[in-house]
Amino acid sequence: MPGKLAGKVAIISGASSGIGQASARGLAREGARLVLSARRRERLDALVEEIRALGSDAIAVIGDARDEATALNTVAAAKETFGRIDILINNVGVGNYKPLIDTSLDDYVEMMDVNVRSTFLFTRHVVPVMIAQSEGLVLMISSMAGVYGFPGEAIYCATKFAQVGLAQGLDKELRPHGIKVGTICPGGVKTEFAIGKGRTDASVRESQMLEADDVAAAVLFACTQPAGSRIIQVQMRTMAEALT
Repeated sequence: MPGKLAGKVAIISGASSGIGQASARGLAREGARLVLSARRRERLDALVEEIRALGSDAIAVIGDARDEATALNTVAAAKETFGRIDILINNVGVGNYKPLIDTSLDDYVEMMDVNVRSTFLFTRHVVPVMIAQSEGLVLMISSMAGVYGFPGEAIYCATKFAQVGLAQGLDKELRPHGIKVGTICPGGVKTEFAIGKGRTDASVRESQMLEADDVAAAVLFACTQPAGSRIIQVQMRTMAEALT
């Protein structure tokens, strides 16, 4: 399939919905072959069929991104099926919006493990492949909560700041190997993210937040940047945001 990403292979974590799913479609339309990871088999299988209908190719790897075995299995599947890994999109994430004094240790551990641990695991096991290739792109789907602190989101903010800090360190560490590292930091997005954990279906539906396709367009922009440049961070907010 012709396109700006023809011949490229991309891993996307948390690909069964929201930004991950929209990004998969966007990259596939530009010819990328995809390795899609998430826990929900039926959704991933449907997305694989959709991508193949677009004229590209994809495989699904089922697993919890918090488990090291999932990252290892995903990298192994990418190498076995496609022979290389050009792009890693660390997209899987969870939010739980509540004041600190209402946040339990279990809430904290879940956010840290899903948002930070999974980013470390996938990046840790993909990077050696990219070093061997002398090229690659690692993207963290962080948040504006990784740029500014917000009340009622302190622990979520901590996880997203961690992703930004990891990306900034790796930008310097991996650039000598030809690997680019960047972050995409959107504001609120109309997805199932954090439904029942500070958001409701109605509040999301009636909001003027970004669409998942808006963020996917920024992901595609970062994935198709010229070879001699790197995009360190993209910050995104809705046009409907109040001016004061």
